[in-house]
Amino acid sequence: MFDPTIFDNLKVAFENQLYDLDNLDNEIAIVSRHDRMEMAAMSREFRLGFTLQENAAVTAEICLEASLCDLADEIMEIPDKNPGCTLRLFFYLTVEDPETECPVIESILTQIWTPPTRPEQTLQFVYDKQQKHYQNTVEVRFDRKINENQMEDLPNLIDHILDSLEALTME
Repeated sequence: MFDPTIFDNLKVAFENQLYDLDNLDNEIAIVSRHDRMEMAAMSREFRLGFTLQENAAVTAEICLEASLCDLADEIMEIPDKNPGCTLRLFFYLTVEDPETECPVIESILTQIWTPPTRPEQTLQFVYDKQQKHYQNTVEVRFDRKINENQMEDLPNLIDHILDSLEALTME
């Protein structure tokens, strides 16, 4: 019989809660879903992107990752190892004036998340086009892996993501 891994259990928990917010509560709209297994490195990655139903200007994306080492530590039940998954959050939005908007975005996310490292913002634009907008990808990282022990924290984490979406759309 198949014994689900930490990755599988967390992925299903995220899916259940986020799809309920989409289908039942009409609070968010799921806009992307990627479930990948990297055969060369034997790693797993799950991404689920969504926007607020009433304002799609900012997209949030949950990224759950498990490396071969993470999976092996769990399956082999290696003593003194704490198997888990890496969780990263991404926010995608458009900015016009990076010099003024990016510090505000950083401040908003730092207040909501109090991450161990500051949110990383990556700006993109198409060269040789008369652009007035930049695509901003903001990544929030956490300093530890998560496992089933944090399962009851997921609703609070999702609430923080929704708070971030609301704050960033008002920015």
